[in-house]
Amino acid sequence: MLIIGVDYHPSFQQIAFLNQETGEFGEQRLDHSDGEVEKFYRGLQSQGVHARVGIEATGYARWFERLLAELGIELWIGDAAEIRTLRVRKRKTDREDAKLLLKLLVEDRFPRVWIPNPENRDLRQLLWHRHRLVQMRTRILNQLQAVAMNEGKRWKKRLWNKQGRAQLAQLPLAPWASRRRQDLSELLDRFNPVIVELTTAVEREANKRPEAVRLMTHPGVGPLTALAFVLIIGDPFRFARGKQIGSYVGLVPCENSSAGRQRLGHISKQGNRLLRFLLVEAAQVAVRFDPDWRRRYLHLAMRRDRRIAKVAMGRKLAVRLFWMWRKGWDYSQLVEFGSHAGPLEETPGVQ
Repeated sequence: MLIIGVDYHPSFQQIAFLNQETGEFGEQRLDHSDGEVEKFYRGLQSQGVHARVGIEATGYARWFERLLAELGIELWIGDAAEIRTLRVRKRKTDREDAKLLLKLLVEDRFPRVWIPNPENRDLRQLLWHRHRLVQMRTRILNQLQAVAMNEGKRWKKRLWNKQGRAQLAQLPLAPWASRRRQDLSELLDRFNPVIVELTTAVEREANKRPEAVRLMTHPGVGPLTALAFVLIIGDPFRFARGKQIGSYVGLVPCENSSAGRQRLGHISKQGNRLLRFLLVEAAQVAVRFDPDWRRRYLHLAMRRDRRIAKVAMGRKLAVRLFWMWRKGWDYSQLVEFGSHAGPLEETPGVQ
């Protein structure tokens, strides 16, 4: 087998390879712009070489993953943070990084991570696309509110109904202020139907998945949060306990403890930031409508701070959704039996 460690960059990749049968070792730099990468890996396929490629988890590598999948070359993606801790020397170069990845592959110490399938990744694009469009629409709404408030009109939500839009259009403005109002209004009218279409698509995809439908029985959790949780977590049996979910989505505090003294900082913010945002937002909806959640939130807010309480409730929601999915419970069963009834069954997980 040919083992290849790849230090991947958007414009090139530095590789180090070892043929386990002959002991041959080599290094090479492959540019992405002139077809060297495709030529190299297609050459391996034409020669019938069985290869395994290892890279760190990174962005802008989707085309490379598709190429290796097309050629039938095995690809392992490693945890970048854990690989960083395995670097002994303080010297860091592209060649050294490629050789480190090769060494970890050969010694069977490569920290491989779970990779979602192509359908999962494409649906994540739907979630991100809608999320970014909603953010842009919010900026447009804020600017239109500023235009109205500069004229002494503080209409708040009434600005967005039919009568409010008509009153905004009739405000006497200077030429460039009028142009700004017109352009922003046109953009808003273009964004709204697109967001509605994407929201409908999210609801349709969520309703196709029984696990997402089950999660939506929890107060505050709608199709967007349920679908994002299912897509990003992937398989609940990858995790042995709920605490790992909080760590995976970055809702646990950083820790720098020593000499028997515990020092906790801000949340780690590791993992998918879209899911983290949705969990905190959904937890706030649950606080408004569910008496038990409101009681827990107010208790935390009085003890610590409202911002800390919001994040804590988001983490609690993540753990609850994990147990609902793992045990196949809806919300009423979760309330009746609790999130962890009885000993945890021994189930092999994907590391």
